[in-house]
Amino acid sequence: MIDVTDRHCRFFHRLLAPHARLYTEMITTGAIENGQLPRLLDFDPAEHPVALQLGGSEPDALARAARIGEQWGYDEINLNCGCPSERVQKGAFGACLMAEPRLVADGIKAMQDAVSVPVTVKHRLGLDYNESYDFVRDFVGEIYNTGCRVFIVHARNAVLKGLSPKDNREIPPLRYDMATRLRADFPEAVVVLNGGIAQAGQAVGLLDQFDGVMLGRAAWHDPGVLSDISRQCWPDTPVGTRQAVVLAMMNYAAQQVARGVPLRVVVRPMLGWMTGLHGARRWRRMLSDPNVLRANDPAVIATALAQVEISNG
Repeated sequence: MIDVTDRHCRFFHRLLAPHARLYTEMITTGAIENGQLPRLLDFDPAEHPVALQLGGSEPDALARAARIGEQWGYDEINLNCGCPSERVQKGAFGACLMAEPRLVADGIKAMQDAVSVPVTVKHRLGLDYNESYDFVRDFVGEIYNTGCRVFIVHARNAVLKGLSPKDNREIPPLRYDMATRLRADFPEAVVVLNGGIAQAGQAVGLLDQFDGVMLGRAAWHDPGVLSDISRQCWPDTPVGTRQAVVLAMMNYAAQQVARGVPLRVVVRPMLGWMTGLHGARRWRRMLSDPNVLRANDPAVIATALAQVEISNG
């Protein structure tokens, strides 16, 4: 999720879900080759296991970016073939790549040859209004033949003309049955379901049909769902209390502020955390108030939590 799952978001999410695999926002090969690598690729060791998601289409560039990602310590390199935004359409990557499975296979093979960590793919079911199962089966088959074994399936089509990225997350119908067919047709593959998963019970229930589930916007709008899933999937692994998570985030924020990172950037992923609790609006208001955050004092996180605890007795 571009401009969402930055390193601060991932550090916070790791506190809520000790065993989840975390993914970066999509980073283009051009940005990695021409950008400031510490700003783009730096992450806290606590984030492991963490995957670098790449955007690009040129095999040599993908290989170079993947090699850099491995050198930075990422546990997986993921190629995004699902993003439908105008930005990626202009660059001829993201969901556009589903129309060119041979090119995707060449890119995957180039990255596999360049790194020793797993190379995986995230994709949609189809493009525009083509709902043929053959389309996605043939796409996956081409990639599968490279030796790639992990497919993260956003179970909707990507409509490249006429729908915004937000609309593309909501309007094309979910077709979990198509993703189920992929798992049956490629039994040695790991098929991870993405799209429309918002509740912990729903996510855990889908694990009977798939090898994993990926949450995107749901984890951003209501991060607590990650803790709920973690408790159900790994009941023997304790999830930090609200107080423990806040203390960890205060310590992390202090380190980041000392490096020149504004507090508002660090706490942004926390805004939806109290969803469903009395005082959630007060929590969100305090952690998004420019006047409150201007001092860059991490103690404001504890102050905000105290307001929620007062509201909930």
